[in-house]
Amino acid sequence: MSPMRILIADDHSLFRQGLISLMHTRHDLVEVVGEASTGREAILLAQRLQPDVVLMDIHMPDGDGLHATAYLRQTLPQIHVVVLTASESEQDLYEAVKLGAEGYLLKSLDAAELFDLLEGVMRGEAALTRAIAARLLKSIANPKPTTVTPEAGNALLTEREIEVLRLVAQGDSNPEIAETLFITVNTVKAHLKNILHKLQLANRTQAAAYAVQSGLVTPSLQR
Repeated sequence: MSPMRILIADDHSLFRQGLISLMHTRHDLVEVVGEASTGREAILLAQRLQPDVVLMDIHMPDGDGLHATAYLRQTLPQIHVVVLTASESEQDLYEAVKLGAEGYLLKSLDAAELFDLLEGVMRGEAALTRAIAARLLKSIANPKPTTVTPEAGNALLTEREIEVLRLVAQGDSNPEIAETLFITVNTVKAHLKNILHKLQLANRTQAAAYAVQSGLVTPSLQR
């Protein structure tokens, strides 16, 4: 299996260099294909290099990471965008997920956990530590109005899609969901695609948040 191709977007040169050195220790897993210091540069390089994953800082000049994330998710949806930031702001976390980020990681993260979460992203999993997932739930405790209300959204879903959504919210991976429901991984992916389309959501992180918001699961069920 080829290493995942990563673009690093961060305005601190020293941090980028350190992260690149760290990535070199796992050249079997990751390959750094480029580095950007601004939001605009991140977009341009992503368009040209077509990486598998963009590790995106939030606070950068010339177009911050949130705007760059939204643009990439709209124009290059095949690229996974994971926020890697020093910001512990719940507002930044909520906005990043709402705009389509497939993960939100703090720069204080342990290296081994970083690599594990990046591998998970390539399997379609959300890159969230337990602590960040808990904070995400708190940030949606007072949900803002959405295009699809929980009542309308739940009515759109089939019984099987609701089962899949509950397991996604519990943090199960696609293979784990397949095993629990006695279906194939491809069937899980198809159900998840339908769920995201029906609920007008960008990724499984938003789907998990929706499940809690709509009452399909409760925070106490989160792993």
